[in-house]
Order: sequence, then structure tokens, then C-alpha cells
Amino acid sequence: MSTSDSHPGPAFDLRAIGAGLVFADSLPALSAALKDGGEGATAVVQAPPGTGKTTVVPPLLANLVAGTGNRVVVTQPRRVAVRSAARRLAQLDSSRLGGRVGYTVRGESSASARTLVEFVTPGILLRRLLADPELPGVGAVILDEVHERGLETDLLVGMLSEVRQLRGDLRLIAMSATLDAPRFATLLGNDAGGPAPVIDCPAALHPLHVRWAPAPGARQDERGVTFSFLDHVADTAAAAHAQALAANPGCDALVFVPGAREVSLVASRLRARAGATTEVLELHGQVEPKLQDRAVSGRAPGDKPRIIVSTSLAESSLTVPGVRLVIDAGLSREPRRDAARGMSGLVTVACSQASAQQRAGRAARQGPGTVVRCYDQKTYGAAPAHPTPEIAVADLASAALLLSCWGAPRGGGLALPDVPPAAAMDDAMAELHDLGAVDGQGRATALGHTLSTIPADPPLARALLDGTGEVGARVAAQAVALVSGEARAQGADLTRLLSALRSGSDPAARRWSQETDRLRRIAERHLPAAGSPASRGDALGFVVALAFPQRVARKVPGAQSYLLASGTRAGLPAGSPLAGHEWLAVAEVSRAQGRDAAGTGAVIRAAAPIEQDTAERAARHLATDRVEARFDAGKLSARRERRLGAIVLSSTPVRASIPEGRVAVRTALLRDGLDLLTFSPAAQGLRRRMGLVHRELGEPWPDVCEAGLLARIDDWLGPEIEALAGGRNAGSLELTDPLRRLLPWPEASALGELVPERLEVPSGSRVRIDYPEPGEEAGRPIVAVKLQECFGWAQTPRLIKGRVPVLFHLLSPAGRPLAVTDDLASFWSGPYAQVRAEMRGRYPRHPWPEDPWTALATKKVKSKM
Repeated sequence: MSTSDSHPGPAFDLRAIGAGLVFADSLPALSAALKDGGEGATAVVQAPPGTGKTTVVPPLLANLVAGTGNRVVVTQPRRVAVRSAARRLAQLDSSRLGGRVGYTVRGESSASARTLVEFVTPGILLRRLLADPELPGVGAVILDEVHERGLETDLLVGMLSEVRQLRGDLRLIAMSATLDAPRFATLLGNDAGGPAPVIDCPAALHPLHVRWAPAPGARQDERGVTFSFLDHVADTAAAAHAQALAANPGCDALVFVPGAREVSLVASRLRARAGATTEVLELHGQVEPKLQDRAVSGRAPGDKPRIIVSTSLAESSLTVPGVRLVIDAGLSREPRRDAARGMSGLVTVACSQASAQQRAGRAARQGPGTVVRCYDQKTYGAAPAHPTPEIAVADLASAALLLSCWGAPRGGGLALPDVPPAAAMDDAMAELHDLGAVDGQGRATALGHTLSTIPADPPLARALLDGTGEVGARVAAQAVALVSGEARAQGADLTRLLSALRSGSDPAARRWSQETDRLRRIAERHLPAAGSPASRGDALGFVVALAFPQRVARKVPGAQSYLLASGTRAGLPAGSPLAGHEWLAVAEVSRAQGRDAAGTGAVIRAAAPIEQDTAERAARHLATDRVEARFDAGKLSARRERRLGAIVLSSTPVRASIPEGRVAVRTALLRDGLDLLTFSPAAQGLRRRMGLVHRELGEPWPDVCEAGLLARIDDWLGPEIEALAGGRNAGSLELTDPLRRLLPWPEASALGELVPERLEVPSGSRVRIDYPEPGEEAGRPIVAVKLQECFGWAQTPRLIKGRVPVLFHLLSPAGRPLAVTDDLASFWSGPYAQVRAEMRGRYPRHPWPEDPWTALATKKVKSKM
């Protein structure tokens, strides 16, 4: 059905558009649900891949809102899917793209006032919501592929649920191939307070044959995906495609690998293997839009068979015509956040079972198909059931800013599919506060609202504005477009990448140039009178450092690694041309192993050289100039240090003041413990005695285990800390009197009675009592004494008001243990006889009476008794 370009024309012909599409049979049920729910109805569409839901549901909604002057907005998680879906619907509608059907992605739009159905990325719709939460001119919103759990789509679920409270006429639909339908139905709700209706659709897949072709070696090592595994994927794809072509000359193949690097490597290997008879295409985010569109479009009659090597970009959202064979490496790139190192980025992981099923389904959308998985069934069974929601693992700075601008700081009160992790949200809010984007209560400031309108992460948006005043809008925009774009810096060298983009030799040059022009216009709109920019030879590094001051880095002397201002150590990729530079402005750093990380566990992925004075200017809020006092090895020392975050710029020995020394001593003791001090035998004995009394009687007797003493360090060690702060050596301290400061009064007067230092034995000797270490729950007071000194002693002494019996170590004349007992009476009546039989021949000069009860206790030999 053709239409005039000057008028939207009649309703969409759903019968013509839905011809041959399985979901067309479900349209009456969806239409009824939406009509029964009223003007602002909600619904959840759950339909397998290939059923046509993305094609037929938007025109149905457009027909339902016809006459209101409103359009239908449909989100797709990727730009290529947005363009492909719009082009497909316009083709079936026999209308011009940009007329009744249009699309908008970042930096590109093909829509007009006549557009009835507009496909957009989630980010575009989020910014429209912030600009006007009532979404004027929009009658319905369709959130497609919500099962992917993209962060921006999750935010839209919560925000649009609130918009419906303002707009009673707004229809809201969530669609997915593999969806937890009841959960999203509850989130969307209906006007009656119940869940949204769920519209199901039978599977549309044709028969699918699954083959397993695991590689002989590992898929990944410490450097990433192995070259041998990529060779295996390419070999498997070439052989399987040749076999498929023999049976079906029209068969195309789709190969899934995790990232752009792997796409390029596998594609180059396939071109070498397949020769001129097969066309090998690449599909990932860095490919030019025209080439992306070519890869997802059907081939014309007479064209060569195709092998399309793709990232997960082709996993869902779109159908690639002609594909009957899928080769799956079983790997995905997912965002991960490393809070300890202040890093975030993409990591390669085993794809989920749901993703594997989505990929396999590409082969059976238009007829019987085959999937070859380059791993075994055990690996598949061990994979997670679903992809990790992005909100659970990603950096949340951009999301946190959007939520604050929406009036829901931290997502409070929004019906989000998952609550943002508290730690990640704390870090994000702290970063936004440092940028000046939010206030102390988490509310967006005027600057925050400005930053939210700039299509870049908040730090880069702030760098665009700040950099414009320093180096000019054009240079600042070039740097921000470079860092926020998808082009990768070889050897981490952003300067070389910038040169390639400027010259047009890099494939991403056109998109980068467009993004630069857009950012430049934004910067000039916000700062129309920025003045004459300063000339900087390291302008790129300066803007990067403005965005990421915590990642300003200096080379570690004598090492191949760099120390970032955040305190993280990282290495450059092997052979990086940046290796000779002392200072770097780092745009991206991620976890890594192997020689790329220079033994640090982190690798710099993108950086630009920078001079020290430029680094100090860009990160000036991290600069400190203070005396750093340290207490180490029992001695206080101090240095005056100028720092840029964790980076020491200069260090000079100085004498610490008393307050500085006091802080250093306390800090060291609390960090490293009491081993920094020396307890004399007297102090240690007193501490042990006090410890036993506390164990048996509790308060008010003090806890003198390490944790207890450190908790009350100022109560007992205050004067000594002052002495150490003044330069006294820890080894010269006597800690007996400090410990006595903890004794409670008047109870302290009974300490000698409760836990005496010595015990008088029948021979008249006063023998030292060894008390257990503080905190030993089963420790006993021990008296080690010669057996002969205890003759006639029947009653074992007990300490602390009779609570604790003394444990005797009865010794031979040579001081070796003969028996251990806390029951002297039993010992004399039994085991003593055996000890006497064994010892009297060995020590004949010492008394070994048959009757120890009546014998004279002595420490002398028989001749001197």
C-alpha cells in the first residue's frame, strides 16, 4: 500500500504486513487486551525469535492510536537493529523510510512530522523523557528485547511506569523472546492495580540440528581468546558452510564470536579459506552503518553465498535473511566493574544458555537449520541460564545521573526490574558529587541537568565543557568523541588513533567526524563565549585527564608499569609506542593477566601522553602538600610529600610535629598491632594475670587481648604515645605501669590475691606461676616445680576465688617433666609409684620415698637434708 509523503495516510495494512508471520495470529488477542485495558493499557508480549513481533506489533499500536496525532516509539537495544527494523517495516508498508516509518539513533535520524512508527535506541528515549516526562506526541511505547536486561532498558521500565501515572492515555508494551513474563507484567501493571496481560505466541522455529565441535585446546588464556581457538572456529565455519552449500546453494552462515577483534581475525581467516566463491562480512559496533546494513540485509539473486561474522549484536532484535547455519564460539563480552581498582570495562565470559539458544535460533527462522557449537555439552550445561543483568555489574555513573535528573536519586521509588547494587551506586553518586552533578542529597544540580543532555558519560561530558574553555570546542569535542567512540587504540595509543581518524584512514573516521561535529555544537551552545583557547601540545591528554583525573599515571621508576593517581598499578600492552612516556592520561584500564599487565593485574587499553604540569593542572583537586609521618620499626620518621593522588611528586625528610607524630603512632598501632611495642617479662606477666581475671570475672576487669587494648589505646598508652611522637624509641618503653592504668579501683587491690605472681609450695619455695595468654579460652595457670618439693601436698590450689585449679608440671631433678596434673591427691595415690620405680635408680641422690604423704618436702639432695 503506497502513501503520500505529505500525509501519514490511512491505517497500516496489518494483513499485508503480517503475511507469513506467526505473530500475526496473535494480533487480535493483543488488540483486545489493549482495548479492554482502556486508553492507557499495558501488555507483555512473549514470542520466540522469528515470529514477527517486532514487525507487526508497532503498526498495530499505530492503528490503535490513530487519530490522536501521536506516534508509536519502539526501542531496540542496538543501532543496527533500529535501522533494520525500520527499513523492514517501511518496505512491507510500501512507504519511504523517514515517512510513515522512521528511526533515530545517536547522530543520525530518518524521521519526520509524518512518522507514525519511530524506532529508537533506549538512550534516545531516555533523553527525551528527561527533556519532557510527559512525552508529548507519543501515544505508545514498545520496549523490545527486554530480556537482554540492558541497563537503559531497565531504567525505561521504571521511568515509563511513572509516566503512565501522568499520562493516562499512554500505552506501554514490553516484548521479548525469552522473558520472565509474570515479573515484567507485575512491573508494568495495569490501571486496575493488577499485572499487565501477557500475550504468548507459539514457537516459529523450523527443525534445528545441533552439532558439537569442541576445540582441542582452551578457548581462553591469560591473554584472552586464543588464536588456536579462533582458527578452530574459522575452520569449523568454513567446513560446515561448504557442506551446507552442497545441500542448499542458498545457505548463508552466521558466526558468533565475542568482540570486534575476534570478528576481524576470524573473518580474515575465512577469506583465506573460502576464496573468491564466498563473501565474508563483518558485523559489530565499529563497522560503518552502511556495511552493517548490508550484513543484515538479504542478498540479491546472483550474489555469492555469505558468511557473516558477528558479535552478539546479531543475537536478537533482527533476522538475517538466508541464514540456515550458525557457528557459535559460545563466548560473550559483558560489562564488569572492579571497585577495588576503580576500573570498569568489558570482559569475555561464557555466554548464557539463553544466549546460546537465541544464537541457534537464527539458523531456523526461515527453514530447517543447523547450529555448530564450538564447545561441548558439559560446557553448555555449566553456563548460566540467563545473561547477567547489566545493572548488576556495570558502572552506574550515567544511570545514577539520569535517575537524579528524573527526581529518583539512586532509583528510589522506581519499579526497576532489579535494585541497583548499593556499593556500585555509592561509588557512582560519589563520582557525580565530585563532578558537581549532584548535591549532598543526591539531587541533580543545574550542571548535572546540563551534563545529562550531553551524549557521553558524565566525566566525559564534564571534560567537554571544561576542555572547551582550555583548548577550544573543536579539540575538546574531538577528544571526547574519540574516547566515547567504539574505535580501538592499537597499543593503547590514542594519539595515533586520533591521527588515523583525522586522516580518514580508520574505518570509524566518518562516524567519529559526525560525533565530533555534534559535540562541538553542543559545547558551543553551552559555552558560546569561551574565549581564545590555549595552545597545548598535549591537548588530547589534557581533555582525557579532565575526564579521568584519577587515571593520570606516572611510570614507576625501574619498572615497566605505571602508577595511577587512584593507586592502581597497570601495564601497557606489549610493544605499545607509549612505553617511553613518563606521564600518561589514561582513558581506559581493565583487568588482565600475563605480560600485557607487567605483573600488575591491570592493563592500560587507551591513553595519551601528557606533560607533568598539564597532569597537575587537569587533576589539581587531587594535589596535596603535607607532611607524612610514619612509625615503623619502633621509630618515628617524617617526610614532606607533594602528591597527585597516590603519585608522589616530591619527598623531603623533615621533623614531624607532635600532633603529626601522634597520628602516625596511633595509625601504625591500630593497623599493625601491638607487635610494634615490646612487653617486658614483668609487663607480659601482668597482662596475662589481668587477662585471666577478665576471662573468669568479666567487667570491671579490663579485656587485655590485642583487640581490647587497641580499642582503649588512649586510656592506657596516652603518655607513651606522646613520648613516641616526640622521637622516643619504642624499645625503651616499660609497659607495666601503662597496663596498671586499666585496673579498676578499688577492685585492683585484690589482684595479688586473685592471681598471685608466685605460689608457695610445701618445700618453702615460692614458684612463679605461668599464666595463659590473654584470650585463651582454655588456658590454665601453670606451676612447674620439682616433684620432691610437693611431698605431702594433697589439696590442689585454686585461684580467682576457687574458680581455676593450678596445673602442676612435676619435674625430675634435671628439670624434665615427669607428670602433669591438677589433682595432686590422685597423683600421690596412683601414678607416683610408677614414677618412683623409674626414677630412683636414675637419680639416687634425691629422695624417692615409698610414702610421699609423710615424706619431707625438699629441694635438696638426701645428703643435705
